[in-house]
Amino acid sequence: MAKAGKAGGKTKAGKARTLKPLGAKLAGYKWGASAKHVDMATSPMPVRALDVRAAPQNVTIDLNRTAIIVIDMQNDFCAKGGWVDHLGADYTPDRAPIKPLQKLLPVLRGAGVPVIWVNWGNRPDLANMPPNQIHLYKPSGTGIGLGEPLPGSGAHVLEKDSWAAAVVDELEQKPGDIKVDKYRISGFWDTPLDSILRNLDIRSILFAGVNTDQCVLHSLTDANFLGYGCVLVEDCCATTSPDFCTQATVWNVKKCFGFVTDSKKLLKALAG
Repeated sequence: MAKAGKAGGKTKAGKARTLKPLGAKLAGYKWGASAKHVDMATSPMPVRALDVRAAPQNVTIDLNRTAIIVIDMQNDFCAKGGWVDHLGADYTPDRAPIKPLQKLLPVLRGAGVPVIWVNWGNRPDLANMPPNQIHLYKPSGTGIGLGEPLPGSGAHVLEKDSWAAAVVDELEQKPGDIKVDKYRISGFWDTPLDSILRNLDIRSILFAGVNTDQCVLHSLTDANFLGYGCVLVEDCCATTSPDFCTQATVWNVKKCFGFVTDSKKLLKALAG
């Protein structure tokens, strides 16, 4: 029996068949369709292997099946006047990933690697936020918690489309980037992130953002449990937690959940 080739290609019998591609723009797997035929056996993208120095082992990733996820690089965590700043904590450690990401993201985009921004952006009515999540950020029941206006800017804490939940000005989001709102410490819980990654045929994920030991780690562990290859880009992550929290995170990622590299190693590999 003759099999269809690529969308718009020819059958083995040599008869031309014009098929229109069906699939998202960035999808790694698409169908081809005409009035009389649907081709579900279109050829996958070829492998583009990239060798990267990492720990505990060096890794090879497929650039056609790799994405970078940047987590919570938003004003509430990383900017003056944001929520962390309002709480009296030093927000400046969370700004450490900005410079390495400014160098890394354009190169990854140029290599065709999708950039996915996963930001904490709650519904204004908090309808999907149970009491335990509200308590997490307002443990005594007093003060400014989720969805409440910050003094000064009036931006609502971690609310979708507010200044508080926006990515910091220093990091440029391109029109082709993908944005996902999250509502828990993990970016995979109750979000379309897994569906998006699978539709793009992503197999390996580079992780960046804040906080290393919280939202980054738990998004990475969920990705590991879902079967993705996980690579923590250490200098593109940061936390306001004590140093031992980062040390424990890096140790556990190398031990149980994936691999650890940095932006310099990635840029060197991409340049080569």
